[in-house]
Amino acid sequence: MRNRIHTRALFGMLLAVVVLGAACNKPMVKAPPAPPPPVAAPPARPTVTLQASSTLIQSGEAVTLTWSSTNATSLSLSPGVGNVAAEGSTRVTPTESTSYTITATGPGGTADANARVSVTAAAPAPTTSRDSTMQELFAKEVKDAYFDYDKADIRTDAREALTQTAQFLRSYPQLKVTIEGHCDERGSTEYNLALGDRRAAAAKQFLVSLGIVGDRMETVSYGKEKPFCTAGTEECFKQNRRAHFVMAK
Repeated sequence: MRNRIHTRALFGMLLAVVVLGAACNKPMVKAPPAPPPPVAAPPARPTVTLQASSTLIQSGEAVTLTWSSTNATSLSLSPGVGNVAAEGSTRVTPTESTSYTITATGPGGTADANARVSVTAAAPAPTTSRDSTMQELFAKEVKDAYFDYDKADIRTDAREALTQTAQFLRSYPQLKVTIEGHCDERGSTEYNLALGDRRAAAAKQFLVSLGIVGDRMETVSYGKEKPFCTAGTEECFKQNRRAHFVMAK
């Protein structure tokens, strides 16, 4: 009986040793290695464009430069402009042919763009003097207003003449005029001076109604003292009843 118990105990011990040994010899499973950290993408390189509204101008004229950019933290436009916004425009007046350069800077580097503006000499002034030319235009475009006998009312034909005169004066806003009031030889000197004054004033007021500033026009009456025609006929009298325009000095 004791031998059986002893044998069973010994067998159990051997079995335990075998199981333990098998457990010790079982290979250990290792954890997979951690993935490497992601590589950061490099910053994007800046881009920039520059355009001129005209690449050929005359001396004294201006041109507009327009630009836009991406991925830039600062931009500089040269020559003569300096730091500018990421996009925009500016007017420049180069005195000679000039190449403009804009440089965009950002975390990804720099980028340039260029625009060249060629400047030519201004067209030469016409050989005819300005005063002579203006006098010719004035004589051609400015029309006198004619009046009925002993009247200062603006007739239909006078309205047309004064409307043409107003168009000319609007085209040359720097020009000033003197409006002379004239009469035929009938009537007293004093009466005709007053009548000539009314005629000049009526012509001025009509031009003012057409938008011509009153400060550009002075009035004077010569009555019958400076006739345009001296024949003493009705046809001659008609020519003397007028509001006459003279270019102011």
